[in-house]
Amino acid sequence: MTGLLDTNVALYLLGGKLAAALPAADYGVSVITEMELLCWPSLTAEEETRLNVFLSHVIVCNLTPEIRRQAVRLRRDERLKLPDAIVCATALEHGVELWTNDRRLAKVSGLVCRSVSLRA
Repeated sequence: MTGLLDTNVALYLLGGKLAAALPAADYGVSVITEMELLCWPSLTAEEETRLNVFLSHVIVCNLTPEIRRQAVRLRRDERLKLPDAIVCATALEHGVELWTNDRRLAKVSGLVCRSVSLRA
């Protein structure tokens, strides 16, 4: 895995809102992103199928003891929301860039972030 997609970037990608394609790479998502994508109350069966196809093409990173410890530290030290702390911890533990348009996450110490441009 060479990059982790935050939920916002995954949604932009799925919604066709990216100004340019992501570079060819092996991407992953945190289990938190997987859950956030699938839990929308108004999600149609067609959208759920599309999400599951997308999820089958990325690596879904589960919570390990190391990610849990790192997320707790980030929650405390950086005062992140727990889901954001888990996503950041996942990227840090896997040593990959986090693709996010969340400016707050880009300020997390030690985390390397990349943002995406959106269509006008």
